[in-house]
Amino acid sequence: MEVRQAHAADHEDVAAFTSDTWGDRFDRGDYIADVFPEWVESDGPGQRTVVAEEDGRVIGVCQVVLLSEHEAWAQGMRVDEDARAKGVAEAMNDACFDWARERGATVCRNMVFSWNVAGLGAARGVGYDPATEFRWAHPDPGTDARLDERADGDGGTEFDVIPDPDAAWSYWQRSDASRELAGLALDPEESWALSECPRERFREAADETAVFAVQDADGTRGAAYRTRDYERESGDGEGGGEGETELWVEYGVGAWDGVPAAQALFAAIACDAAEMGADRTRVLIPETPRHVSDAAYAGIPVSEDPDFVMAADLTGRI
Repeated sequence: MEVRQAHAADHEDVAAFTSDTWGDRFDRGDYIADVFPEWVESDGPGQRTVVAEEDGRVIGVCQVVLLSEHEAWAQGMRVDEDARAKGVAEAMNDACFDWARERGATVCRNMVFSWNVAGLGAARGVGYDPATEFRWAHPDPGTDARLDERADGDGGTEFDVIPDPDAAWSYWQRSDASRELAGLALDPEESWALSECPRERFREAADETAVFAVQDADGTRGAAYRTRDYERESGDGEGGGEGETELWVEYGVGAWDGVPAAQALFAAIACDAAEMGADRTRVLIPETPRHVSDAAYAGIPVSEDPDFVMAADLTGRI
């Protein structure tokens, strides 16, 4: 078996063993076959796609991306069912770790669906440890959640939501959401990736997308920022399904103190998404009883399952 950089000619082999990765879990199937050509074409100083080859046939694929000077993100680990338990994942993962460490990364993270027990075990087996977990909240574009009087627990406290990136970041970095998420939020460049969230990210969002600071008479009580918008096939749930395309607008993190502040934050996000012409939204929130139940009490749909983020310390690699 050889682990090497992926080539465009590997696409047929990769598509063959990734076509039914999730079985009947998602109607839309695995995304790897669709994005593989783009992955290969965009490989460069900050990204590497690797494959494992045996007897002239590709039997595994994985990609590693540099998110910052010290953070790497691994994704798309897939192994042909007939080649599992042969050390294929370990070999590809080692190649990705070494490549990232040689370029200055001190940590590599990845994401595993919480229901993917086999994937979680594999991640632990190749050197990842648990880091954090999150869910998606899905406020309805244009819906004002503040109209839900059930969640008015502060005697009608009035909130202002302003585009102040410094106030938003200062609240974020002292919030329990930041502690629960280990300081991670959605990366602005790499979809589905989480990275450490500096003040500059909120400032860039204020200039390029949107940032939200929820304030009352006592100070800032919530924060969020918009990451990106994109089109995907319509369908229920995170897996989606075939049909017409929908415009999704994504928000890198949501943090708040109390249900009324959550209502104000999600209302502002819903209005922002409506102005973007969004059909659907998703907001990353911590997987805690308080945050999930706050969102539910505020009338905001939440994804059924959490996602787990794993992290590997690369500093010991030579």
